[in-house]
Amino acid sequence: MPKAGIIYNDQKPSACEGEVAVRQNLEARGWEVVSATGAGGILGYASPGNPICHTPIERISPPGFDKDMVFAIVLGGDGTVLSAFRQVASWHIPLLAVNTGHLGFLTEVLTDQLDEAIEAVLSGEYEIENRAMLMVQVYREGTMMWEALGLNEMVIHREPLTSMCHFEVEIGRFSRVDIAADGIILSTPTGSTAYSLSAGGPVITPGIPVMHMVPICPHSLASRGLVFSNTEPVTIFPATSARLVMVVDGNAGCYIFPDDCVRIEKAPYPARFIRLQPGKFFDLLQDKLGWGIAHVAKPEAPPTRQRDD
Repeated sequence: MPKAGIIYNDQKPSACEGEVAVRQNLEARGWEVVSATGAGGILGYASPGNPICHTPIERISPPGFDKDMVFAIVLGGDGTVLSAFRQVASWHIPLLAVNTGHLGFLTEVLTDQLDEAIEAVLSGEYEIENRAMLMVQVYREGTMMWEALGLNEMVIHREPLTSMCHFEVEIGRFSRVDIAADGIILSTPTGSTAYSLSAGGPVITPGIPVMHMVPICPHSLASRGLVFSNTEPVTIFPATSARLVMVVDGNAGCYIFPDDCVRIEKAPYPARFIRLQPGKFFDLLQDKLGWGIAHVAKPEAPPTRQRDD
């Protein structure tokens, strides 16, 4: 019996209704179906008194999700999609993302297209798009204190009541560089349309094997974004006496202390998107973010009035 999975946002009634509909549809066709909520991929935040507050990457998958699962369907918004990929990435399970949220930049179809989408998947009428994920690890005195997978970005920033910070950044075998800023964003091409975009970074099309580093409010005219190969690991050392905060994909993180270091590298697990209509990235940029909308011409200027001499 083939097996499929469902990951859904149990805080959204439409996602809960979709879970029931998908389960009934697949079980009627002889599939085994395993369901889980997206809450398991929201890793939580460590605190100074409890610095190890996470589930190891390989053990975050919900019960029943394993190498025998052919595909999974995620029902929710972009946050649920980010959470779901943490839960299935280590098993290389492809996800069909169904939008029941607001922006839906990472999703493939809407709920009213769900039946047709399932039919296409079961018929094999789809492609798999692999996108790179980040593996983020925090070390303290040589011991790993925290780790997580991220599809969008890793951010280290100052706390609200502290001043501007310094960061020493080491990319691969290159010499360390010093960046004075409120924080640093390190993103994948997928994350280039998220926080990095808001901080002034460029949009990077999916599939390009790079990472992108953007300083947040840098205190230098020379500090600009940097794009580099994702084969290079990155290590960030907080060159400041203040405690910092690290956040991964906006819903998981921990405190970073002066003697800590953060190591970021391309994860060994890709995010595998099921694509029913390949090549939609520029359409998404236009529909969701207004990129490339046709210029509206200015109205013609009224004719110049002639003077009566």
